[in-house]
Amino acid sequence: MRRLTVLLVTLILISCASDSNTFSLEGTAEGFADGTKIYVYEVDRNQPKVIDTLTITDGNFSASYPKSEAITVNYLRVDNTNASVVYFPENEDMKATIYKDSINSSYISGGKQNEAYRSFAQQIRSFNKRKQSSMERFKQARNEQDNVAIASIQQENAALLNEEGEYKKQFAQENSNSLFAVMLISEMLTRKEISAAEAAEFVDNLSPKIAALPVTKDLKAVIANAKKADIGSKAPDFSAPTPSGETMALQDALGKYTIIDFWASWCKPCRMENPNVVKVYNKYHDKGLNIISVSLDKDSQKDRWIQAIKDDNMDWYHVSNLMFWNDPIARTYNVRSIPATFLLDENGVIIDKNLRGPALEAKIASLLGQE
Repeated sequence: MRRLTVLLVTLILISCASDSNTFSLEGTAEGFADGTKIYVYEVDRNQPKVIDTLTITDGNFSASYPKSEAITVNYLRVDNTNASVVYFPENEDMKATIYKDSINSSYISGGKQNEAYRSFAQQIRSFNKRKQSSMERFKQARNEQDNVAIASIQQENAALLNEEGEYKKQFAQENSNSLFAVMLISEMLTRKEISAAEAAEFVDNLSPKIAALPVTKDLKAVIANAKKADIGSKAPDFSAPTPSGETMALQDALGKYTIIDFWASWCKPCRMENPNVVKVYNKYHDKGLNIISVSLDKDSQKDRWIQAIKDDNMDWYHVSNLMFWNDPIARTYNVRSIPATFLLDENGVIIDKNLRGPALEAKIASLLGQE
């Protein structure tokens, strides 16, 4: 009878342990001195806050946290280091491995999201190594003025970027009902690696729980804004001051085809592209091509803006609110980098975006005919 009682008590204790209301975070920290602090951050609406401070003892650290239904992203930051070790709490015990000489290779395991994120991070590091190798070969070819090698490497780079983009999209689809997938899609949309339509399709297939997250709601707002200036959409109207101080609207600038050109006098890539735009404008303006440039110069740079227009022979329509990246037109068109262009038809519908160099001239020639 006594043995039966002991067995029952043991089973009860095991049952209680398995129903614990906490989960553990245990880790090893190689190369760090005893007493080194590790700060645990929780990210809430992109605002990180410290929720715990751990101490390394004999190369180890540990903590326990209450289980929660909240879906969050956390990270560890070791004192006097710049890099972070990201993880996703999933009410499961986790194991952290942190290397002092390679924080970026550190990781946390435990839970499906953490395993998926670790696999993703390893693959992205592989892509980055390949891109770094390609960049080194490109620099060497440029120094040697080997145009054949330069062209070949550029083609390889384009293929590599496409491969990386396809991997990210596939990863997001395979891990769609996770916080990290939403974060990844949001980043890809910001970087214009995917279209607003692709991002919207991803969001439409999320579970109600993930769809209700604040980060998903933020993504939906970005998608809605991006769709306003996506290919196939009517270009949002706008008006702004011209260099002479008059107000001009997009509707006043429309031709048979119209380019909205976002640039700034301080933007070197923009200034380098301007001669090509001037050449295209001079060839096709008489056939119906108009351009309206929207400058992202600052209020203190108005004279520089006007002088740059003269210096670069940009003999077309110009407007600017002189508000730098806070320009309301740029925000409406979801412009995060310049130069950025939008090509409109005679009805003001966006038919193409971000054409540069030979691609711009080829497109306009296809629409208005070769000279």
